[in-house]
Amino acid sequence: MPDKPLTSRGVATKQRIMEVATREFAAHGIAGARIERIVAAARTNKAQLYAYFGSKEGLFDAIFFGSPDRIMDVVPIDAADLADWAVRLYDEYLRRPDLIRLATWSRLERRPTGHLVDDADRVDAQKLRAIADAQAAGTVRSGDPFDLMAMVIAMSMAWSPVSNVYAADHEEPAEAHERRRALLRESVQRVVAPV
Repeated sequence: MPDKPLTSRGVATKQRIMEVATREFAAHGIAGARIERIVAAARTNKAQLYAYFGSKEGLFDAIFFGSPDRIMDVVPIDAADLADWAVRLYDEYLRRPDLIRLATWSRLERRPTGHLVDDADRVDAQKLRAIADAQAAGTVRSGDPFDLMAMVIAMSMAWSPVSNVYAADHEEPAEAHERRRALLRESVQRVVAPV
C-alpha cells in the first residue's frame, strides 16, 4: 500500500525535524545525537519522527544523502573554471559548516576509508564528466578526473571545519576571506592548468 501524501502540516513537521536533526547530528554525530532532544526542539514526538524516517540512522541518511544534491544545486561545477568552483565551495562551507560536519561524522562513524557513500548513492558522475570534457578540450590537465575533483574539493576545504590547522568562520573580517579566496583561486588554477 503506497504511503499517503503528507498534509501541509506534516510537511512542515518533517522539515522541522530535519532542520533540528541537522544541527544535532552536526554537533554530536550519529552515536551522540539524541532523539529526545530532536523531538523536543522540533515540537513533535518520537512516533512522528519514526513514522517519517524509521530510525535515527534513517533520519541521518535522509539528511546526509540530501546534502550532496543540495551542494550540486547551490554550487554547480564549472569545469571551465575549477578555481571559481573551489572558491564557491569555500563560501558554501562558510555558510553551511554543518554539511562538512555531517560528512565528517559519517566518515568517522561509518566509512573510515574509501568512498564516503556506496557507488549507488554517489552523485559525482556529472562533475567527473565535466572534468573529462574539459580535459578533452585541453583546458584542464590530464589525469584521473576523480583525483582532480577530490584535489579541488580538498583545497576548497582548507579552512573548513575539517581543517587540522584552522577553521574559518563567516564572522571573520571580509579581508581574511578575500585573501583566502585569492590564494585558493590561484592555487587551483596552477594545479589544474594543462601541463
